[in-house]
Amino acid sequence: MASAPSTAPRSKDAASSAPASTAASSQPAVDITAITTRDDFLLELGQILDGQASVRPVDTPEAALETLSAGKRAQLLVIDARAVADLKAAVDAAAARAPRAVVLVFAEAAAEKQVGTALKGSKVFAVLATPLDVRKTQAVFEGAISEALASKAAPTAPPAAAAGELSIGAFRPATATPYEQRERRSAVARLPLILAALAVLALAGGGYWYFTKQRPATSAAPAAPVSAPVRSAAPSAPKDDSVPTAPAADTLIVQGKVDDLLEKARLAMHDRRFTEPAGDNALVYYRSAAAAAPQNGEARDGLQRIAGVLGGRFEEALNAGRFDEAAQTLANFKAAVPGDARSAAFEQRLYAAAIARALADANLDRAAALVRQAQQAGTVPADQLAKWRGDVARHVEDAKVTRLVGLIGDRIREGKLNDADDSAKVYLQQLLAAAPTNAATARATKDVQGAYLRKAREAALAKNTPEEERWLAEARSLGMKPAEIAAFQRDLSSARQKAQQAESERQLALARERLRDGRLTDPAQDSAAFYLGQVQAADPNSTALAEVGHDLAARLLERARASAGAGKSSEADLALARRWGAAERDIQAVQQLASAPKAATVDPAVLAATLKRLRAPPPEYPQSALDRRITGTVSIAFTVDVTGEPRDIHVVEATPPGVFDKAALAAVHHWRYAPMVVNGTPMEVPVRTLMRFELPK
Repeated sequence: MASAPSTAPRSKDAASSAPASTAASSQPAVDITAITTRDDFLLELGQILDGQASVRPVDTPEAALETLSAGKRAQLLVIDARAVADLKAAVDAAAARAPRAVVLVFAEAAAEKQVGTALKGSKVFAVLATPLDVRKTQAVFEGAISEALASKAAPTAPPAAAAGELSIGAFRPATATPYEQRERRSAVARLPLILAALAVLALAGGGYWYFTKQRPATSAAPAAPVSAPVRSAAPSAPKDDSVPTAPAADTLIVQGKVDDLLEKARLAMHDRRFTEPAGDNALVYYRSAAAAAPQNGEARDGLQRIAGVLGGRFEEALNAGRFDEAAQTLANFKAAVPGDARSAAFEQRLYAAAIARALADANLDRAAALVRQAQQAGTVPADQLAKWRGDVARHVEDAKVTRLVGLIGDRIREGKLNDADDSAKVYLQQLLAAAPTNAATARATKDVQGAYLRKAREAALAKNTPEEERWLAEARSLGMKPAEIAAFQRDLSSARQKAQQAESERQLALARERLRDGRLTDPAQDSAAFYLGQVQAADPNSTALAEVGHDLAARLLERARASAGAGKSSEADLALARRWGAAERDIQAVQQLASAPKAATVDPAVLAATLKRLRAPPPEYPQSALDRRITGTVSIAFTVDVTGEPRDIHVVEATPPGVFDKAALAAVHHWRYAPMVVNGTPMEVPVRTLMRFELPK
C-alpha cells in the first residue's frame, strides 16, 4: 500500500513507470499553501481535493509568502479567515509577492458576506463559507486550479518543466515561442534516428518477453505489487508506521540452466532462504526456473511451497500489527503464485487492519487515503469500500462534533452565549448543520437552552421583562416546546414567591430595628413606617406584617398623646396609627386630649405626679435571679387611660437586660389608677416608673 496521494507528490521514476492515466491523475498539478491553525479545516480540504494536490499548512501569512516564493509549480493560496488578523493586508501582500498565485478565502458562514465586501476589488478568486459545501468547493477548486495553471503557463518566460513531471498544464494548448518552434523542428529532424533506436529496443524486448510472457513482472528492477498504488518517493512525505509501506517483491529473473536453478532453489529452501537475501533466495530461483521451463513441475511445486510459508508469515505479521512486514510478505506471495485466489482476501484484510488502526489513532486523513488506495487496488468489494467510507465519515463527524461540543461548553461557562462569532450560539449552529441527528448535538442544544433559561430567570427576578422575553425567545428558537416553557414559568413563579418572601422578611427585620431605635417615621426612606409600607405593597398577606404594624400603631399613639399633651399637632401620627390598625376609641381619646380646654398648658409630668394609684401589687422576684442572687432595675413607660387602666406598657431600659423585664411588665398590667380629670375633661396621662429588684434581707 502507498502513502496517501495528498501528502506528497510522486517521484519522477514512479510517475513514468505507472500508466499515463494514473500518473496524470495522481501527480499534483499545483502547490496549495493553506494559512490555518485548524486541523478540522485541513481534513475537510484533504477530503475535497481527494489527491488532486498536496496541501502545505502554515500558521502565518509570512510563512505562506516564503512558500509561494520558493514554489516552482502553479501556486494556490488558501486563507482561513479565522487564522488571519488583517485579511486584506494578507491578500495584498500575496498579490505583490506572488502575483501568479490564485487566492481562495474561507470564512465562517455568518461572516461570508462581510469578508466578501472587505475584499472587494482585491485579487481573490472566491470567498467560500465554512463548514464547507463539498460540491461547491470542489467546483471552485477546479476553476482555481485551472486559473493557477493558466497563470503559470502565461508567455512571460515560464520556467522549464522538470523532466518526467506531469500536470494539468501539460495538456493545455499554448502558443510556442520562437525558441520552442526551433526545438520542435530539430526534434522532427531527429525522428528517423529515434525510430531506428526504438526498433532495436523492440527486437531485444521481444526476446525478453519470450522468456517471461504471462508473468506479472520480469524486470530486474523492483516493482510494486499490483494490489497497491505506487508509493510516493518524495523525501518530504512523512513516514507513518501505522500504514503499510509500498513493498516490492524480489522479481529478479536469473538466466541459467533449469537444473542449476532448481538445485540452487533446493539449497535455498534447505537454508530457509525463502525470500531473503535479495537475488539469492528460493523465490528468485524457482521463478527463474519456471520462466525458463513453464511446464516444469518441480518449479511450480516449489513456488506453491513458498506461497504456503509466506501465507503463514502474512497471518503472523498481520495479527501482530506489523503492517509493513505483512505488505512485503503479500507482495512476495503474489510473485510466487500470481493467480492465487487468496491474494484478494489477504489484501482486503490488510487494508481493513490498517484502516482500523488509523481510525483508532484518530488519523482520519490517513484512513481516508487508505480507503482511496483500496478502491484503486480493485480487489476490495464495493460494499466493503462503502462501509469503510461510512466509518471514516462517522469518525470525521465525531471529531467535528467533539470539537464543537467542547467549544459550546466553554462558551457557556464563560457566559458567551450570543457574542458575535465566538459564542455558544454560533458553534451550536455549526453543530446543527454538521450533525443534526447526532445525540451529542441534542445534548448540546439542551445545554444552550438551559443557559438561555438561566438568563431569563435572572432577568425575571431583577424585574427586567424585556430581557426576560429576549432570552425566552432564544430558547424557543432552538426548538423548546410550549410545555417546557410553561414548566419553566411555573418554576419561575415559585422562585419569585420565595424571593419576595425573603425580601419581606428582610424588610420586616429592618422595621423592627427602627422601632427599637425610635425611628418611627423619620428618615423617610429608612424608618419603620417606610419598610412596613414596602412589605404591604409587595406582600399584603404577610402574617408578620400585622404584628409589626400593631407595634408601630401603638408607638405612634404614644407619640401622639405626648404631642397632644404638649399642645402640639398629632394628626399625622394618628392618621398613620389608623393605617396600621390602631383602635378608633384610642384615636378619639388622643383627639379629645388635644381639644380639651387648656390641655396644651397642662404639664404631663405634673399630671403623672398627681395620679392616684388604687392598686399596685409588687412584682414577683424571678426564681432564677433569686437563685443566682441577681439584683437589678427596670424602667417602664405606659399610659394611664381615661378609665385608670395602664396601656401601651413597654420596657424602656433594664439592668441587667432580659432578667426582670417580664416580671415588671406583668406587675404593671395589674395596676389601677383613679381617672385623671382636668377642667372637667377626662385625661390620659403618660407615666414612666422605675422598679427595683433587691434581694430580701
